[in-house]
Amino acid sequence: MSTVQDHEGESATSALRLRHCPRQPRAAIVTLHGGRADSYQTSQPWHLAALRMRPVLRAAASAMPLDDIVLAHVRYRHRGWNHNDPLHDTYRALSELHQIAGAVPTILIGHSMGGRAALRAASHPQVHGVLALAPWLPPGEPAGQLSGKRAVVMHGERDRVTSPRASADYVQRARTAGARAGVILIRKGDHAMIHRSGLWHRTVATVVTDLLRPEAPPTGLTAASYAATDPLLL
Repeated sequence: MSTVQDHEGESATSALRLRHCPRQPRAAIVTLHGGRADSYQTSQPWHLAALRMRPVLRAAASAMPLDDIVLAHVRYRHRGWNHNDPLHDTYRALSELHQIAGAVPTILIGHSMGGRAALRAASHPQVHGVLALAPWLPPGEPAGQLSGKRAVVMHGERDRVTSPRASADYVQRARTAGARAGVILIRKGDHAMIHRSGLWHRTVATVVTDLLRPEAPPTGLTAASYAATDPLLL
């Protein structure tokens, strides 16, 4: 497997931070880290929420050859959701990705606040699938933008920061809206994805591999999550 490297020469104001960019990409994986409900503090790459997504991106990359896959993450302006700030940053990042790689199918992987932003950004035509990890989903969070898309939500069974029940309810609404959607619960899992981290990362790799095949029928764990009437417990 190719080593994931930072990409040089990006603007300080860029919303897209490239980690790997092949010459002729066919798809992209973009991560979105967590944050706070309200904060205009500048988001920094050394914040714990951002660092938490590095092994997640490595896990996703480990499951496939990187000859034609862009790896990147969204660079937020602020740490907080505020007035949909991370969503606007994600749209800017997708626009930059289009300029660099063309209209490649893109999978978004978001954690906590980033999971909320990733699910919202499914409305973008370049987004073909979303993997939301312990997403923050307040009451009334819209799901209609997932119509025709694929989405998997993973949540720790013992998460005390965001709600596994809210994730299950959201997936049901996404299905009603026309999405192929499923929810996977990590037994004894926590919000930070530290407990049973190996299972979190292996499951990320499995699901992302399936999401990157948008024309193929879902298989394995992803297909099982779509078909299950209750959250799939691992």
